[in-house]
This record gives sequence, structure tokens and C-alpha cells, in this order.
Amino acid sequence: MTFKQVSRFVLGESLPSAKLGEQKFNVFWGMPLLSSDAISSVAYAVDEMLYILMPAIGAASFVFMPRIAAVIIGLLFILTFSYRQTVAAYPNGGGSYIVASDNLGHLPGLVAGASLATDYILTVSVSIAAGVAAIISAFPALYPERVIIALCIIILMVIGNLRGIKESSRIFSIPTYAFILSILVLVIFGAIKYYTVGFSGTDVLVHPSAAGALPALTEAAFVFLILKAFSSGCAALTGIEAISNGVPNFQPPSAKHAQHSYILLGIAVFLTFGGVAFLARLYHTVPHPVITVTAQLAYDVFGRTWMFYVIQATTTVILALAANTAFADFPILLSVIAQDRYVPRQLALRGHRLNFNNGILVLAVLAGLLIIVFQGDTHLLIPLYAVGVFTAFTLSQTGMLVHWLRLKTEGWQWKACINGLGAVMTFITVIIIAVTKFLSGAWIVVLLIPLIILVMLRIHGHYRSVACHLDIPNEELKALSLDASYEHHVIIPIDSMNAMVVNALRYAKSLGSSVEAFHVETYIGEADKLRKKWSLLNIDVPLIIRHSPNRQVVAPLLEYIESEEHASQPGDIITVLLPQFIVTKWWDMALHNNTSLFIANALFHKRNIVVSVLPFYLEDIIDRDRWVQGDLPAQSAGETILDD
Repeated sequence: MTFKQVSRFVLGESLPSAKLGEQKFNVFWGMPLLSSDAISSVAYAVDEMLYILMPAIGAASFVFMPRIAAVIIGLLFILTFSYRQTVAAYPNGGGSYIVASDNLGHLPGLVAGASLATDYILTVSVSIAAGVAAIISAFPALYPERVIIALCIIILMVIGNLRGIKESSRIFSIPTYAFILSILVLVIFGAIKYYTVGFSGTDVLVHPSAAGALPALTEAAFVFLILKAFSSGCAALTGIEAISNGVPNFQPPSAKHAQHSYILLGIAVFLTFGGVAFLARLYHTVPHPVITVTAQLAYDVFGRTWMFYVIQATTTVILALAANTAFADFPILLSVIAQDRYVPRQLALRGHRLNFNNGILVLAVLAGLLIIVFQGDTHLLIPLYAVGVFTAFTLSQTGMLVHWLRLKTEGWQWKACINGLGAVMTFITVIIIAVTKFLSGAWIVVLLIPLIILVMLRIHGHYRSVACHLDIPNEELKALSLDASYEHHVIIPIDSMNAMVVNALRYAKSLGSSVEAFHVETYIGEADKLRKKWSLLNIDVPLIIRHSPNRQVVAPLLEYIESEEHASQPGDIITVLLPQFIVTKWWDMALHNNTSLFIANALFHKRNIVVSVLPFYLEDIIDRDRWVQGDLPAQSAGETILDD
């Protein structure tokens, strides 16, 4: 099978643009596809809170952790209701970038876009690293291979998303529901077991931080500790915005379906995240460097039965698929920003399956680099997490507040209060996250976001400059005359006398222009053979030969073109015609100098010079076989095949 056939088998056949409407999903398929990030946070959010609390306050962690989780759930419901209003106001997609740009201006919009893009990249790396941690919890021997496993999962995610929106929704939604069901079973059976049988604890999954004397904490240090645990737990809220970004991907009425999806999302996160936090308090589960909290709870409730492995399997899959939230929304975000010319335009192009292939590949590469740099360690990646998304949350909610205050539509006071509360709460949260996690790694994101904005502004400036130079006002267009004629002077750089050069000479003469052939002699006497062959040619084209003592080829040609020695007149257009043979196998090009490509690259930077490449197709298989068999003279074959 050829590479094209393999790619079509893996990625599917191309879809026409008319099929775009069929690549949309309903509430059942859309909610898990766009919300798997938020739903999967149960697998690591509770771990991260206990990871902060347990070494400092020990068993008291089980008093404060549920309270922190309750605050996070309250913030979840505020954001859920706030984004339902965003969906209603922006039925064509109301991501932070669009809302902030529309209501606050382009610069706040760029801050929101850069923040959200950064967080999407971290979503992929954190979710997949946590998914691999779930695998290792069941099979600890795989710990040294965690980076390779994570990269393989990213490749599978790329393939699934390149196949298209509709197919990825069906591939990735079923495991999300399986995870929700398995966690609900864990919570229900865990609670029943605790209140009927009781639980005395296990001695096989104990972390050293749970034992030993605890240091005394000042009131300020204790408050900072609680806030830091809260900031780590806020990783549970990443991905909330995804539905508002992906509204156009829902079937009509898309806005109504997206709002229903937010209700299901809020219920799912409340039951799973709240349920695991509740069980962790009952069973006094402590963080472990290799085994996750969810895995410990599954072991405590079910032992090493088939249900333990089912929970680990669904957790692994949901964490890997949580990255699909980013794969679904990151390319859409970049496509919108690309339409405003703040990122390369290639990111706005749809691929053969009507998705944004370039954005998918960019996300995969950047997330893979993070996995490699941080060695797939969730605890090292989490401090970078949530700063960007809560910055985007704040700008989005503030933008919606300004939206209602400006339009004053029916019920605007109530809507403004909800979005205003969301703006205040998310702003407080982003300050807490930035301060408590700054030294742990958040400084990277704090510095990276302004750098991304600067790059975006430079790209936008480039596009504006190009548009300014290419634009022709309508008045000038009407008065423009295309009847002006120019004289052409053609210069043909050649290396030897062969069929390719003869073809170029014929083409140049057909233009009715003055023509010159130009050759660079790198060693004295090297051009004698060419002179003899040229004298046999019945054509009125002069051969110009320049000696290059330093064996340079491009520089003497440039000097000759810029001089007044050639036959062109002032005002003439100089065309440099480059003969270039084309071989049937791409790797054969590596056997040749490809001088014409270097000449073309150098001349592209010269004004008033037209560079034209004349392809000459070689039947290299037939000619090579005939030459090997002795049917062609060696000299002829050498000049035809080996010379550049």
C-alpha cells in the first residue's frame, strides 16, 4: 500500500464542504466530547488538594479538603450558569476570545485567546499524564515507560480527531459515560460499605507524609496552605468553557442544545468530583507517589477484583480523552484568531475531513514537548495549569457583564448580576492561583502569555503591511491600464550542453526576447568542452562565461545580472530562466547539486527580476537501464543524467 492509501485508510476519505452540516452532534454525543476535561478532573483534582494538605496538617486534611471541594463545586455552578448565558448571547460560538474582543477590545481579546490556548496545551499534557498515572497505579512496573506511553496516546488522539468531528464524538463519548457510571458505582458502593461494614484502613497504600510529627503553622501560613490547595483543586474547573466555544458543532438549535449540555455537565462534575472527595474523607485516603487516590478508593471498596480494573481502565481512557476537549476547541480557537490575522492563516484552513488539521497537529506537538520536558509527571505540570483558563474565564465574564450593560435587553439586570458574580469570583481565583503557584511553575505561564500576545501582534502587523502594499483603491483600479508592453531579456544559467538546455533555449526564443546563456567556470579550462559544443549549435544566442576563482556559482551570476554588461536596456524586464530536471523518485534529487534552487532562492530577493523554472522530466528508469546495458554512450548518458 502507498502512503496515500494508508493515510486514507487511517484517516478516512475526503469529505466535500457540503457535508459540513452532517458533521454535527446532539446533546448526548456533544456533552461528553466537549466536557471530558471537566468530568475527568475527579481523577487528579482530589489528589492535588491532598498532595498539598497532607504533608502540612496530616489527618486534619480530611476536615478541610471536603470544604475546599464544596467551594470549588459552588464556583462550578456559578460558571455553568454564566456560560449558559454566554451561549444564548453568542449562538455562533462565544469563547473568551470572541466575547472579550467584542466587548472589551482587541487587546483583552488577545489576552483571553493566548491564555486559553496555553491552557488547552496544558489540558492535553496534564490529562494524558494523569491517564498514564492511572495505568501505572494498576501496573507499577510500567512507571519507567510513562513518557513513551503518553506520546503514544497523543498519536492516537491525533488520528481520532483527524478522522473528523462526527466520528471522534462517537469514538470518545462512550468511554466518558462509562467513566461517569464507574465512579457513581464506586461512590455508592463505597458509602454503603463504609456505613454498613465500616473501614479500618489498609496498610499497603500508606504515604510517608501521613505519619510523623507535624510542624506548627502560623495563621498566615495556614491560610496560604488552604488557598494553595484550593488553587490546585481548581484544576477540576478547566474545560468548562469548551461547550460555549463549540456551540456551532451542535445540531440545530445549537444554542439550546449547548445550554442543555451545560446542565448535564454541572450534574456530572458535582456527582463525580464531589463523590470522590466525599469517599476520600470517609476512607482517609492519602496521596501516594505512584498510586492515585481513585485507585486507592477502588482498592479499598472492591479489592483487586475485576471492578478495580474496570475503574482504572475507564479512568485511564477518560483522562486520555479529556485531552479531546482541547483537540476539539483549540483548532477552532486558532481558526477564529487566524481569521482576524493574529496567527498564521494556515490555521484557518479545513482539512480533508472538514476539521482544522493544522491546529490539531500544532496542539499535539506542543503538548508532546511538555510531556517530554516534565517527564510526564502530573505534579510538575499542575502548577502551570489553570492560570490561563481562569484568566480567560475572568475576561469572558467581564465581557458578558459589559455586554448586558451596553445592550440592556430583557432581564439584563439578572443576567448582569450572574456574569458580574462570575467575573469577581474568577478574578479572585486567578489571583490566588497566580500567587500560590508562582514559584512552583506558574511564573512560566505568567511570562509566556505576554510573549504569545507579542508574537500575535507582530503577525498581525505583518499581515497589515502586506495588505497595505497589495491593496489597490477602486479609483486607481478603474484608471489602471494593462496595455503597457515591456521588452524582455532572458538569461539562462547552464552547466553543460544537454537536452535540458536545448529545451530551455527553444522556450526562451519562443518569447521573442533577447536571450543569453551564462556559465560559471570554476576551474581553468573546464569550459573548453562547453565552448566546442556551443559552436556546433546553430542558434544566435551568445554564451557568456565567467571564471570563479573561489568556485562560487551563484555570486558571479548575481554580479553579472546587476552589471551593465548584458544586452538588456533600461526598463527591460530581466527573466532568469532556470532549467531543472525532474526525476521520478524524490530521493534521487539528493544525488544532484540542485543549483537552480539556490539560484532561485537568491534571486527572489532581487527587485525587477523574474525567476522562471522550466521543468524537464526525465524517464530515468528507462534511460538508466539502457545505459547500464550499454545501449547509450557513456558520455551522452552522463551529460543527460548526471549533470546538473
